[in-house]
Amino acid sequence: MHISGFLKMASPAAMALAIGLGGSPAVAAEAAPPQESAEAIVVWGRAQAQIGIATAGSQGVVGYADLEKRPILRVGELVETVPGVIATQHSGTGKANQYFLRGFNLDHGTDFAGFVDGMPVNMRTHGHGQGYLDYNFLIPELVERVDYAKGPYSVDAGDFSAAGTVRFSTYRQLARPFVEITAGSNDYYRGLAALSMDDDAGGTTLVGIEGLASRGPWVLDENHRKANLLAKYSRDDWSVTAMAYHARWNSTDQIPLRAVEDGSIPRLGYIDPDLGGRTTRLSLSGDAEIGDGTSVNAYAIYYQMRLTSNFTYFAADPVNGDEFQQRDKRGIFGGAIRHHWDGATAGIPTIFRLGADTRYDLIGRVGLYPSVDGRRRDPIRQDKVDEYSVSGYGEAELALGGGVRAILGLRGDFYGYDVDADISANSGLGTDAQLSPKVALAWAAAKGLEFYANYGESFHSNDARGAAISIDSATGDPVDSVDLLVRARGAEIGARVEGARFNASLVGFWLKLGSELVFVGDAGTTEPNDASKRLGMEFNAFWRPVDAVSFDLSAAYTRARFSGTPSAVDRIPGSVGFVLGAGAAIDLGDGLSAALRVRHFGKAPLIEDGTVKSQPTTLVNLGGYKALGPWRIGVDIYNLFNARDADITYFYESRLANEAEPVEDIHFHPVEPRQFRVSLRRSF
Repeated sequence: MHISGFLKMASPAAMALAIGLGGSPAVAAEAAPPQESAEAIVVWGRAQAQIGIATAGSQGVVGYADLEKRPILRVGELVETVPGVIATQHSGTGKANQYFLRGFNLDHGTDFAGFVDGMPVNMRTHGHGQGYLDYNFLIPELVERVDYAKGPYSVDAGDFSAAGTVRFSTYRQLARPFVEITAGSNDYYRGLAALSMDDDAGGTTLVGIEGLASRGPWVLDENHRKANLLAKYSRDDWSVTAMAYHARWNSTDQIPLRAVEDGSIPRLGYIDPDLGGRTTRLSLSGDAEIGDGTSVNAYAIYYQMRLTSNFTYFAADPVNGDEFQQRDKRGIFGGAIRHHWDGATAGIPTIFRLGADTRYDLIGRVGLYPSVDGRRRDPIRQDKVDEYSVSGYGEAELALGGGVRAILGLRGDFYGYDVDADISANSGLGTDAQLSPKVALAWAAAKGLEFYANYGESFHSNDARGAAISIDSATGDPVDSVDLLVRARGAEIGARVEGARFNASLVGFWLKLGSELVFVGDAGTTEPNDASKRLGMEFNAFWRPVDAVSFDLSAAYTRARFSGTPSAVDRIPGSVGFVLGAGAAIDLGDGLSAALRVRHFGKAPLIEDGTVKSQPTTLVNLGGYKALGPWRIGVDIYNLFNARDADITYFYESRLANEAEPVEDIHFHPVEPRQFRVSLRRSF
């Protein structure tokens, strides 16, 4: 599968080794990684001014210094730089993370929109789950900036943006070429090399290559193998980026609590040894400034996934078991154009913004299959799907005087699909459309103080197979189809304070999702869900008391309930109520620095009456770094206090091989135990 041959032949150590070449040390201005010198200018994204720029209290930016010295166990944890977001895992490392934000269990990405260099990452009509958001193709050291916005208030964000939107931007240029190798617990090996070079034509070429191999802490060898490549050529007003990613892994999925308590398996054990997956992602994208205030971007993506899972073991099929396999193979093509200009509305200074987006998913195969010992059998359903969308928006930002800005926006989205199913009754064509108004007020009441009020509507798309379905592929029973687009409405009030060394924001929000039916990829059919509403508050702060020390804190509380259901059964399973993230970074001088991160998420109901709940999880990570001229040594300790908490918890029926009937039980995926990683970097 493209580069799988390389992965098969390479030993863990050889695959993790990358070789760097020298190049020009020329560096872009404020966002470049700091040089190891006394004259370094360290840019903290969290310290960048947002008053007069942001249109909501929950909007912000994360920059290089926020990311550089931050112990990150998994790539997906990059999203935890967004205050209030939690990224966990219930399966193998190569699978997309599980995300939590604003009282949502976002599964693998529903209602959380993600972009990298303008390319959408969420997968529509995906083999495993709608909105599948897999960030494993990112190389963390090459991420320059993270822009985020929460709630449905941003006019340039459409599908999956109800809870929030996060946009990653990668570097055009590096301060210095470097090579880094990392080794750690559980046979973890990683190699990374990156460089940027200027040419005589005024362009810059950046190349980064990463290889990784890991056994993992589980009883079952995870055998995780990953290779990543990023190549970018850029000039002042345009750039072209190529990315290539391939990974394979074995999975230890969530396990039943009863099997651990009776000694059948250890806490890091497994039930089914044949689970796992592989993913390939290739992309080519470009962006350009084509005139005063006009920008465009375009992308083409090839994607392929195979995933084998088994959550209920022998509940449905006592003979062969309930193992199943999901496959996805597609091309994605799209682009966007943006234009803004200064003008006036009835004599009021106004910034106008217009934009349009289009996307086409050519899905050659999306399928669900029973499997035995990891080998798929005849499909439960297998489809080809064409899905496309065209979107446009307009926005006017009016300077009303007295420090007041009013932002009025309207977004329109049109979606179409053509499902070619193996059961003709589940084939079909269809379209859906939605208008989404947005309005915001921002009042700079005093120097360093701004208040915000927002209202907006957005949506998430449902799986197109669910919009065309009429027959359950497994049982043959008639089923209801789903609406392709499901509306979300939200409102927010907030405040932001900014000083020379301190900034903070406080917001209160309300969010409501319409009644919906959801297509469940794991079952190949639809499942009813009620409407829901969420009320919550978020606090975010960043403080640099002196140049060498910084602290950050984010805390969020959400009350999530189903709408229109009796109060005794209105809890939303998996809706985490309280989330806290905190960190400290210190420069101890003489090239020595350290970072400490704390991540906590509280209990959540696991069933609608709230009688079964998950337990809170708290993790502490510690990193220490020493610069010695062009060398840097890093030591990261994950789960410093060796907590035995759960990364994620579910409650449902399953049946083990020795059980006569299915049993309702808690199923959990433990956090990874304490582990160490040591890295050595050489800059040129």
